[in-house]
This record gives sequence, structure tokens and C-alpha cells, in this order.
Amino acid sequence: MAMQVGSGGGDDEPMVDINTTPLIDVMLVLLIMFIITIPIQTHAVKMNMPIPNQQQPPQEPRLPVRIDIDFDGTIGWNGELVADRDELEARLSQVAAEADQQEVHVRPNKLVTYKHVAAVMASAQRLGVTKIGLVGNEQFLD
Repeated sequence: MAMQVGSGGGDDEPMVDINTTPLIDVMLVLLIMFIITIPIQTHAVKMNMPIPNQQQPPQEPRLPVRIDIDFDGTIGWNGELVADRDELEARLSQVAAEADQQEVHVRPNKLVTYKHVAAVMASAQRLGVTKIGLVGNEQFLD
């Protein structure tokens, strides 16, 4: 009632099964060697970080310049209307000429066309205003 285990019928036939134990041992040794020899990869993101200046910060915070662009393209500077584009550029050049520039906040109306906003942003960029941003974007979520 004994059961025969193996591929051959008797003792004098060669064993045809492959012995995988040495292959697994070699594979594990190679895996450990690769893990040890692979250098640790550091993921770096290159960023332009601001350089701290040694000057004393101003005593009182300056309020940002608020440029409002109405739906028909009229431009307001801190609540007062700007007559034309030349006056706007003159005021922007004064801001750009300062050593420590004021922030410029552009607040477009929801219904204004893109060309009016782009014209103000292009003028500010051309004149050298660096601290500029769009505010009031939550009105465009609807």
C-alpha cells in the first residue's frame, strides 16, 4: 500500500526534475548585492529661493496698490479712476522705480474681456513691476 513519489519508476532511472534551490540562492545573493551597491537616490526640486537681505524691514507695512478693471474696461487705481493708459503707465513706472516695490493687486470684474486685463498686465511687466498678482478669483468659480 505504499505510494511511489517521484518522476521515475525505479532507482536506476535518472531524476529529470530541476533542482531550483541553488538558483533561488544565487538570485537572493544577487538581489542583496544590487540593494547594497545601488546608491541612494535623492529627489531634488530646484527652486529659486529668495535671498534674505540684511536690511531692516520697514516699520509700518505698506498697503498694496489696487487696480480695479471694470466690465467696460475702465481702470481704477486705489478707488480713483485713471483717465487713460498713459496715466496708468506713469503710475506703474513710479511703482517700478521704487527699490522696495509695493505689491500691485489687479482685481478684474467678472464680465470684463480678457484684452483689458492682458493690457494692464503687459504694461506692468514691460515697465518692470515684479510684485503683481490677480486677486478676487473666487468670483470666477460660478
